[in-house]
Amino acid sequence: MKHLNILASVALAAGLAASTAGAQDMAFFRIGTGGTAGTYYPIGGLLANAISNPPGSRPCEEGGSCGVPGLVASALSANGSVANINAIAGGTLESGFSQSDVATWAYTGTGIWEGKPAVENLRTIANLYPESIHLIASADSGIAGVADLAGKRVSLDEPGSGTLVDAKIILEGYGLSEADIQPEYLKPDQAADRMRDGAMDAFFFVGGYPAGAISELASQHDVKVIPISCEDAPSICEQFQFFATDTVPGGTYEGNPDDVNTLSVGAQWITSADQPEDLIYEITKALWNDNTRKQLDAGHAKGKIITKETALDGIGVPLHAGAEKFYKEAGLLQ
Repeated sequence: MKHLNILASVALAAGLAASTAGAQDMAFFRIGTGGTAGTYYPIGGLLANAISNPPGSRPCEEGGSCGVPGLVASALSANGSVANINAIAGGTLESGFSQSDVATWAYTGTGIWEGKPAVENLRTIANLYPESIHLIASADSGIAGVADLAGKRVSLDEPGSGTLVDAKIILEGYGLSEADIQPEYLKPDQAADRMRDGAMDAFFFVGGYPAGAISELASQHDVKVIPISCEDAPSICEQFQFFATDTVPGGTYEGNPDDVNTLSVGAQWITSADQPEDLIYEITKALWNDNTRKQLDAGHAKGKIITKETALDGIGVPLHAGAEKFYKEAGLLQ
């Protein structure tokens, strides 16, 4: 019995030693997302699973996780871009998602960040998927292009919103200002209600398509998706690198059977320059492996358009050194 107790003690000590070693090898990495009903949160969960590989996991080549050895990642519900950037800057999050324009404004201390300290240690891991800039006009308004907004009743979204700043940039690119239109500052669903009542000619909205408020409006009222293009207004993309070209596919909204060119801001994965280069390199490598590709394709509608080929689109914040190393090795960056 004494012999068995000694063996048990040795086994327990060995187990504790292994557990301690595993604990020492374990690292935690949080991804700040958005509300649980939005797109950021489920995408964050997919990526957290993809990059995680806790101590003791089955190796990738044996059908186990292909994430970063020893890493435990988690997606946290948060208030979105601004909150995630503030948390990264304050050191309470290792990473998070943000619209590319908001991230760029934070990094440069401009736009909605004007008057606040620039978040100079912000860095990018990858551009994930586009959030399209919608300009929606009532079909009977006579609006066929951005220039036709002159003199019209146009909602630019709420003060403090990223959409408002984007809308002002687009107006300026087409030679207009707020003084040239009859501006209103409403949420998209409120603007849609006003349009339905005949009291609004057009409104801006930034988000993934199809947008619920626009789909509902289009089913009850004749509307047009208005094209926005840097070919027509080159200064927009020359001055603001966070914009990327995009297309709202024909049929996305009732009464709009043809593709419409527009711009988008990227939903991007950002982190801090203070995160270790080796860690972010391994995370970026895990993000773009074949196993993650399968998870993205199967896990969410937006997952299918998260691709390595678009990982550098519309980035206005420098890449993290670890991510930059990966993209150079992958031949995506010189």
